[in-house]
Amino acid sequence: MAKYSDIKGFTVQTVSSDPAASVIDTGTWSSAPDLNAANREGGGSGTPTSAINVGGYPYPMTSEQWNGTTWATFTNMGTPRGKNQTAGDYTNAITANGATPSTPGPGTINNCETWNGSSWSEIAELGTMRESYGMSTGGTNTATLVFGGYQGTYLNNVESWNGSSWSEIAEIAPRTQLMGTGTSTAALAISGNSPGGVTTANEYWNGSSWTEIAEVNTARRVGACSSEGYPSALLFGGTTGSLTAKTEAWDGTSWTEVSDLATAVYLNKGAGSSGSSALSYGGQTPPVVASTEEWTTTPSALFQKTVKGQLYFNSTTNTFKETMQNVPTTAWASGANYPAPVYLISHFGTNTAALLAGGSINNPGGGNSQNAYTYDGASWSEIAELNSAHTEHGGFGRVTTGAVVGGSLNELWDGSSWTESSDLNTGRGNAGVSGSSSSSGMVAAGEASNYKNTEIWDGSTWTQVNDMNNTRAALDMAGTTTSTIAGSGNQISSPPQAPIRNFAETWDGTSWTEVAELNTGRTSSSVAGADSSQAIQYGGQTAPTSLVANTELWNGSSWTELNDLSTATNRLHGGGYASASAALKVGGSGPPEAGFNTTEEWTAPLTNKTITAS
Repeated sequence: MAKYSDIKGFTVQTVSSDPAASVIDTGTWSSAPDLNAANREGGGSGTPTSAINVGGYPYPMTSEQWNGTTWATFTNMGTPRGKNQTAGDYTNAITANGATPSTPGPGTINNCETWNGSSWSEIAELGTMRESYGMSTGGTNTATLVFGGYQGTYLNNVESWNGSSWSEIAEIAPRTQLMGTGTSTAALAISGNSPGGVTTANEYWNGSSWTEIAEVNTARRVGACSSEGYPSALLFGGTTGSLTAKTEAWDGTSWTEVSDLATAVYLNKGAGSSGSSALSYGGQTPPVVASTEEWTTTPSALFQKTVKGQLYFNSTTNTFKETMQNVPTTAWASGANYPAPVYLISHFGTNTAALLAGGSINNPGGGNSQNAYTYDGASWSEIAELNSAHTEHGGFGRVTTGAVVGGSLNELWDGSSWTESSDLNTGRGNAGVSGSSSSSGMVAAGEASNYKNTEIWDGSTWTQVNDMNNTRAALDMAGTTTSTIAGSGNQISSPPQAPIRNFAETWDGTSWTEVAELNTGRTSSSVAGADSSQAIQYGGQTAPTSLVANTELWNGSSWTELNDLSTATNRLHGGGYASASAALKVGGSGPPEAGFNTTEEWTAPLTNKTITAS
């Protein structure tokens, strides 16, 4: 962190509040007037000045309207129900399906009613009885969607209302207790409970088809959303197995965790026109509650966008601050699956511009691969194949210039094609590899006749330089040819993979220096870092059948344990010349040998840090 003495004499901007990544990131929840009656599982929708809550539990069910200041009761529906969904607001709404006091079973009615601002009217029934379903809650009583839900089984069908009739149109991944938001032409089907358990899935409706897009960070069910949903929305509350107060903001591309609700709640309802303004009301904590929380953001006239490295003076707190990436708060989040289960793959690049090639495809039976793909942070694209199938090799560089190296093979990548080039002096597999481009890389240790030797690549030849201090294989490295960190690995002995080491060494362009050991010795892990001053090491194994999920941060002098991967994995990849604040976990394996195709993303948030006075 910067010190005041480092910046004394420089002119810095004065602001009244800390910068934020977006206006939504400035948002906070605050207490608002309660509902008149405690309620859960009602139908909620609307705007921050015209929201409604109709139906729900416990009986008798009370309909209420929010005018931006207080809740007031209004006419109840013709058919009392709970576990229903509602679209629209107090002037124009539609509610459908659910369960009634006399028939409380799953999805017991398909009755539908519309509200015109003064009275309810029963209209055409839906084709499928359901409860705990999703709805395009920013719709109207003449155009909306319902999707998923439960009727003795998980439903995937979607029905569309055109003002006079319901039509079954498409399907989503089967799930219930999901959150829905948006309109009849731009909707999101978010998270919920699937046959495989609570899911992070997020699907987008563009008016004609559903597409799976960026997943939520925290899988949950029976939470709530703001109403409009696309391209700006909030997701809040629910249960992950335990109650959550977590709030996530959708910007049309990805979900970002923002300020939590004051109270963890589930079975709540939501309203709001975007990610900038919303309501959460009712629900269970576990008592059924009447409480309301209101989400507001800083007015745009006061908003200052966060810029990494920015220095400023906060006049409200009377402090100098700097915007930095806060790696310790980072957590792993799901990314798009790799096209095939794979492990021992070569990799280079960052979490939004990565290239992976070769590897072992779902052994036994899959064999080694020549396939290569790039990742842009959202999806994988197939590119030109390697000239030869590779496994147990390494990669260095960026997505536009790099190399795959190991054994007696070396292939260079120029951004469009692979070219075979000079071999290593000592062919080897399971070596540590680092470097910044196709003309600047290094390889160290591995399974070769000398398990410590190091070679540097200058774009045309390999040159042997000083050895590592410790023999090892199945290690991973990150950085450049003048600044690299190498962590852990196993010393080759009998039997193979024993003993596993927690050694770490850094390279300064001339020699290796042994530095502080990792907290968890491991082999077949991955390391990400731009140089030897900061890196993360993640995954791997501590014994042939003992996999680990933990992540450790190297700060230049010591290792600190951070958040774990979702799944303990070895022989994974995605680090290399990335950084401690932007990395991937791709593929990998665990007993039995079959590879994974899952991707996890590590992205550090920007944080405003106070500058010390010394």
